[in-house]
Amino acid sequence: MTPSGRLALTASPLVAGALQALQRVTGLPVAMGGPVSAGSRTLVIDQLRGTATGSLQHLRVDTGAGLGGKAVALGRPSTVIDYLNAQGITHKYDRAVAPEQLRAMVALPVRVRASTRAVLYAATRDSITFGDRILRAASAVVARLERDIEVEEEVRRRVTTPPPGKHHDLHAELLAIAGSMHDDEARTRLLDLCERLRPAEAPPGITLSPRELDVLRLVSEGHTNDEISERLGLLPNTVKSYLKHAMRKLDVSNRIQAVNRARAAGLLG
Repeated sequence: MTPSGRLALTASPLVAGALQALQRVTGLPVAMGGPVSAGSRTLVIDQLRGTATGSLQHLRVDTGAGLGGKAVALGRPSTVIDYLNAQGITHKYDRAVAPEQLRAMVALPVRVRASTRAVLYAATRDSITFGDRILRAASAVVARLERDIEVEEEVRRRVTTPPPGKHHDLHAELLAIAGSMHDDEARTRLLDLCERLRPAEAPPGITLSPRELDVLRLVSEGHTNDEISERLGLLPNTVKSYLKHAMRKLDVSNRIQAVNRARAAGLLG
């Protein structure tokens, strides 16, 4: 999550799943997409499926430019029958598109809370007119992605700032939300968050050292041991040692249980 609470969509498994679904439901051979930055509203294509070259990888698309930039500017899907000869778009990115020989293409903005968060494309190397079936199917994939992003952001917001004394209710609510999510990757991550919130009884009289608390606090924020090592200026083996000692004091067998137990004991706030 970014500081503003937005889910980071760079190389996101949510987007990857949506692109796979887009290929399947439309029958189009190429799908690609990526996030739109919050500040500059620049789209970066960082995921490709069905492409033959790397010419579009990491392409930065400005708002209003090309087909994707037009979709961002308008906030609705845009289509072309023959990209390189289309009249309704700028041709700023023709040199990137040409090696793929893409012709018919649809760009679909992914909008959450009135903000365009990503753009998905579906394309073919033939010149065709997109019928209602393809556009409806593509729009359904986008709507599902929008919902999953919104749900995951709301879940993470609640986990970050749970209401006082409401962990039991929140845990049950999150499990119910996880059961309703369409994306397998998102559901797995949400279930992991549910595990972190599982109510646990804290052993009495636990005392952790300041460094053990520092390590557990960073674990609770999702950092790896290597990241914790860099943040605290410790050797990776030292981080492992602090975590191991904390787990032994808390009488748990893994890092998620350690965070739960420390929270239940009021050690992490």
